[in-house]
Amino acid sequence: MKAKTGTSSSERLKSLAGRPAVSPTVHPDPLLENLLLFARVLRRLGFGVTPDRFALWLSALEHVDLARKSEVRSASRAVWASRHEEVALFDRVFDLFFRGDRPIHQLELGRLLSRRQQVSQKLLGLLPGDPDAVPGAEEGETVIEALRSPSRTEVLRRKDFAALTEEERAAVFALLRREPLPPLVRRSRRFRPGRGGDALDLKRTLRKSLARGGELVELARRRRRRKPRPLVVLCDLSGSMEPYARVLLELLWVLGWGGGRRELFAFGTRLTRLTRALADPDPDRALADAARAVVDFGGGTRIGEALRRFNVDWGRRVLGRGAVVLLVSDGLDRGEPELVERELGHLARSCRRLIWANPLLGVPGYEPLARSMAAALPLVDDFVPIHNLKSVEELAESLERLDRR
Repeated sequence: MKAKTGTSSSERLKSLAGRPAVSPTVHPDPLLENLLLFARVLRRLGFGVTPDRFALWLSALEHVDLARKSEVRSASRAVWASRHEEVALFDRVFDLFFRGDRPIHQLELGRLLSRRQQVSQKLLGLLPGDPDAVPGAEEGETVIEALRSPSRTEVLRRKDFAALTEEERAAVFALLRREPLPPLVRRSRRFRPGRGGDALDLKRTLRKSLARGGELVELARRRRRRKPRPLVVLCDLSGSMEPYARVLLELLWVLGWGGGRRELFAFGTRLTRLTRALADPDPDRALADAARAVVDFGGGTRIGEALRRFNVDWGRRVLGRGAVVLLVSDGLDRGEPELVERELGHLARSCRRLIWANPLLGVPGYEPLARSMAAALPLVDDFVPIHNLKSVEELAESLERLDRR
């Protein structure tokens, strides 16, 4: 099949397959621009977009006619939709993205990014945000500069929480609500029947052999059951954390509604349990109740005393079944570092993994020189930043990989 330019679709894709899948600059070829942009949309929707799969996609498109969208859709679906529940979502995204009347290899980037009111409403209901939308774009207007400049979502992902305006904070909260942290799971000691399991189920194997006269024709397998893993969050809401307090409270509400077993606490000079206050489905009411419950909001910090109260009053209740503890604090403490070291050590021995998230870790040149922070570092399993949306996403990914580790 020859394109209008005189170069076959297969030859163009072969030439594109030899180039890197991700380039720091926008390539002048409209076909590659369109494919890269579509891969970006799939990645935001949770599809597994990697350079290897992108190269496989280009190879698959070599064997179809780019003038027939049905063939392109089938080949693309076979590469990107690896699970049954992803098929319907992929078809919707494909139809909304490549909605022009011309063949895919002839569509221009500007046509793909044009914002018609009807299509914009569909995309807003489908995608996690519409990062490339430009306010004020009318029907039929072509918007090309959206890809040339960083998207609004990408800017928000990297902007420090302390520097957010009220409008930007609301946008960050909306993004957090669209992509909550999924429930953590752990492998149980019990097994269940399952194909492809790593263990032989001897009882089921012998039971099946009875129907065949005792011949071991089929080997039954089993795999470990998976159970929810508790997540316990201890968040510092003292005066030194005030620039991050509002966003952190919103993050706590999102964590509470992410599914699984979640226990949420705040501390300053005392410890306050916020699990019930943040259980309200209405975020405004929940945040207002939480702010009223934290009587020492914006006050001093006594990390050691708060940890001692948690270990005494709540440790045995919430730290069973391989719980993960996330402690969010800048480490600036008025108490004695010896108390922090002793109580944090007890907490570390009681949980599966102890993660200290410090918003100051994202500040260039920061060093954990505060006495309490220096005493705590040898006892924590992970010391990570939590100063912007990107750091929260990286933290969520590390928690999802916990069971695989």
